[in-house]
Amino acid sequence: MSVPLPRVAAALLLATALPLLFAGCPKAGPATGAAPAGALLDPSLANEQAPEEYTVRFQTTEGVVVIDVVRSWAPLAADRFYNLVRIGYYDDVAFFRTIAGFMTQFGINGDPAVNAVWREATFPDDPVTHSNTRGMVTFATAGPGTRTTQVFINYKDNSRLDAMGFAPFGVVRDMKVVDKFWVGYGEGDPMGPGPNQVKVQEEGNAYLRAGFPKLTWLKRATIVR
Repeated sequence: MSVPLPRVAAALLLATALPLLFAGCPKAGPATGAAPAGALLDPSLANEQAPEEYTVRFQTTEGVVVIDVVRSWAPLAADRFYNLVRIGYYDDVAFFRTIAGFMTQFGINGDPAVNAVWREATFPDDPVTHSNTRGMVTFATAGPGTRTTQVFINYKDNSRLDAMGFAPFGVVRDMKVVDKFWVGYGEGDPMGPGPNQVKVQEEGNAYLRAGFPKLTWLKRATIVR
């Protein structure tokens, strides 16, 4: 991989010093175990324990992606992802950072009001029990105790991330759709021509849609079992 290890750590950070932005107005989650709409503005309401195994369906602009989550791999991450999907947090968000041969990252949305409350909603680290191999799904982190909402899918064997505390909690069932995601923008500004995370946070989806029309989007995330 061309990105040096120190830059990998910086690139996968959650930018905890900056507000995250969310797209769209607060809305209820999917019918299956739907959480109250207020959970989008109050993270304390998004506190359900996830099933030991569950499956999430992503409807993306490139097709359907299915993720199988195994709670025993990283229980706290599995719980957080479960709750974020339930409350509709990942609906209408961009895969804003997709780097060929590395990973694709999502989890910054476009509504500043929602974002402002979730930016501080960190959750404790999980031990790394599985490696960041191709298809593994993992929360981004800027260091110990900084995980919040951003997630990435590994395009290749990124096992050197394991020692940095990146703990996979699920796996994409079939990578053929993920392999179609737009990679043309590459690394984000200022390291590359892709979206600037600060501007994504400050301007939301309007910034992404105006300046990066080819991005792949996650239209809807639902728990299917």
